[in-house]
Amino acid sequence: MNKNDKIKILVVASEVAPFAKTGGLGDVVGSLPKELRKHNIDVRVVLPKYKSIKESFFNDIEYLGDFNVALGWRNQKAGVLKKETEVTTYFIENDYYFGEDSYYGYENDNERFSFFCKAVLNMLQFIDFYPDIVHCNDWQTGPIPMLLNRVYKKFTAYKDIKTLYTIHNLQYQGSFNRETIELLDLHDECFDECEFYGQLNFMKAGILYCDKISTVSKTYAEEIKTLAYGYGLDGVLKENERKLIGILNGIDFDVNNPKTDSRLVVNYDISSVDKKRENKLALQKQLGLEERDILMISIISRLADQKGFDIILPIAEDILGSEVQLVILGTGEKKYEDFFRELQWKYSGRVSSNITFDDTLAQRIYASSDIFLMPSIFEPCGLGQMFSLRYGTIPVVRKTGGLKDTVKHFDEKNGEGNGFVFEHISSEGLSWALNEALGLYNNKQLWRKIVINAMDSDNSWDSSGNLYVELYKEILS
Repeated sequence: MNKNDKIKILVVASEVAPFAKTGGLGDVVGSLPKELRKHNIDVRVVLPKYKSIKESFFNDIEYLGDFNVALGWRNQKAGVLKKETEVTTYFIENDYYFGEDSYYGYENDNERFSFFCKAVLNMLQFIDFYPDIVHCNDWQTGPIPMLLNRVYKKFTAYKDIKTLYTIHNLQYQGSFNRETIELLDLHDECFDECEFYGQLNFMKAGILYCDKISTVSKTYAEEIKTLAYGYGLDGVLKENERKLIGILNGIDFDVNNPKTDSRLVVNYDISSVDKKRENKLALQKQLGLEERDILMISIISRLADQKGFDIILPIAEDILGSEVQLVILGTGEKKYEDFFRELQWKYSGRVSSNITFDDTLAQRIYASSDIFLMPSIFEPCGLGQMFSLRYGTIPVVRKTGGLKDTVKHFDEKNGEGNGFVFEHISSEGLSWALNEALGLYNNKQLWRKIVINAMDSDNSWDSSGNLYVELYKEILS
C-alpha cells in the first residue's frame, strides 16, 4: 500500500455495543473503532444479526442482498445489512442460526459460528471491501485466520490480507467435536493442528494462524503464558509469544462522562464531586434503601466464580456489620443470585440486590456509590473498575490482569494511588483491603483526595488507540 493510503480494518466480533453486549467484549468492539477513525483509518465492523437486537436499530438500515455459504454438505443463506453510523457496521443475517433469544450456549454453536466466519470472508467480495487486516475477537472468530490462510488466500483479492487475533478471555475457547472441521470444509491436517483434548479448538486456531495476537492488558499477556491462567493453551502461547502483545482496553470517555451523562440524576465533575451525594440519595430512594449519608459499596458484575464471589460470600455479613449499604447488579450462577436475594431480605433497607442488567441503573450505581468491589480471581482487563474510577467511585480489587494495570493502592503518606489492592485469593485479603478503604472514608480530606485521583485516571482510548495503530502498521510492514 502507498504511504498516504488509509489502512483498512474490518473488526469482526460476536458482540458490538450498543447492538449486542453481554460484557466487556461488546463494549470494547463498540468503542475502539471510534478511536481508530480519529487516526484516519477506514475501519468497519461486522457482527451477527441476533433476534434480540432492538428493532429500533434497524430503522435506517440498508439491505445489501444475500449469498450462499457452504457448510460441508449443506448450504445456508447469509443476508448482509449495512448501517451507517459513526462507524460503518455490517450485520450477517440468518434466522436459523441467529434467531434465538441468546447469543451463545446452544448445541450447534460450532455450526453457528462456523457459518458466521465463512460468511464474513465471503462478504468481502460481496461488498467489494478488502481490508488490509481482519481484526478478529475471541473464540467465535478463531477460524477466520485459519480459513483465510488455508483457503481464501488462493484468490488474488484475499492474498495480502493479514489478521490480528485479540483474546478477551482465554477461559472461553470454543472447543467442539471433530466433525466441526467438515463444516469449515477443511482437512484433517487442520484438525490435528488445532486439536485440544480430542476437540477442535477455535481459539487455538486463531492463535496459530493469525499474524499477531493481542490481549487486553500487559499483565494478562504474561499471565496467560502460565499454567495457572493458561487454561491448557499456555504452551501454545509460549511457543507463539513473539506474536503476542498486551494492549490495555479503554473506555469511551465521551459516553461515560459524569459531567454530561444524561443517565445520572445530577451531573458533576472533578471540581464538584460533592454532588455524588445527591446521586446517592436519589439511588437510595429508587432502590428502597435507607435515605441517609452512609458509605455505599457496589458490585456490578456477572455473578460467576471468576469474579471472586467465593471470597465475598463468607464475609458479606461481616461487611454489613459496619455502617454500610450494599448494592448489587448482575446475573449469573443461581447460587450467587439466591445468596444476594436472601441477603436483601435479611438486611432490608441496607442491601439492594438487582438480579438483572440495566445500563442506566449501572451508570447510576457507578455515580452514587463510594466503593466498587471487584475481587476477581483473574481479570483479563476489566472495564468495571475503569467506569468506577471515571465516576469517582473507589475500586477495591485483587492484583491480577488489567486490575493490576489500572488500580494503584492508595498511599496516604504521599497521597498517590486511586484504589485499594490485595494480592492473595482469600476472604482475609479482601477484608484487609476493604478495611483499609473503610478506615480512610471518615477522613474526608483524604477521601476527597483519593476520589480526585480516581477521576483523574486516564483510561480513555487515547494511548491504547495509538498502540493499536502502531500494531497494525507493524503487521503490514
